[in-house]
Amino acid sequence: MRHELQPFATDGILAGSILGQRTFAQLIQQTKTPAAPEICFLDFAGVKVATLSFLRDSVLAFRNHARAQWPNLYPVVANLAPAIEEEFSDFLRLRNDAMVMCQVDEREVPSQAVILGTVDGKQLTALDAVLQLREADAPQLAQQFKEAEPISTTAWNNRLAALVAKGLLIEVSSGRGKRYRPVLEGLAYGT
Repeated sequence: MRHELQPFATDGILAGSILGQRTFAQLIQQTKTPAAPEICFLDFAGVKVATLSFLRDSVLAFRNHARAQWPNLYPVVANLAPAIEEEFSDFLRLRNDAMVMCQVDEREVPSQAVILGTVDGKQLTALDAVLQLREADAPQLAQQFKEAEPISTTAWNNRLAALVAKGLLIEVSSGRGKRYRPVLEGLAYGT
């Protein structure tokens, strides 16, 4: 699924809280609830400037709404101009938050997937493990890290669930348990 944000822009500029709120409402109206895990690209192609108030009240509001209301929808920002990427990443760091960003072509094929913002130490351990393994579950991580970090499977589940809430990992049911994988293949953090 792809939502192009450029039609909301005036001269390639997305500015202000009011426009952000209107965009959020339109994104909600345009979004269909998927039955299976699906990526929703918020495409900034052609957008030169996006203010933090716009990003907060549209992109982050939509991500938070989607993750709370539509558990199979994973918003990802796409095709950010370098200046928007820098500002948005700094803003996410200040909020101790993170979001996935990538480049996406006209066929919705993603590339250069990275995490903007910050992931804290405990969640970072879980994120790094899933990025390396490409898919994991909490019992597997508890076993793998039992000497380095002897914590319960429940604690691993909590870390993984927090990463899913941010839209960094996809949660897939596996029997009575859950498995986790990166929201996009090749996802990188801290590179």
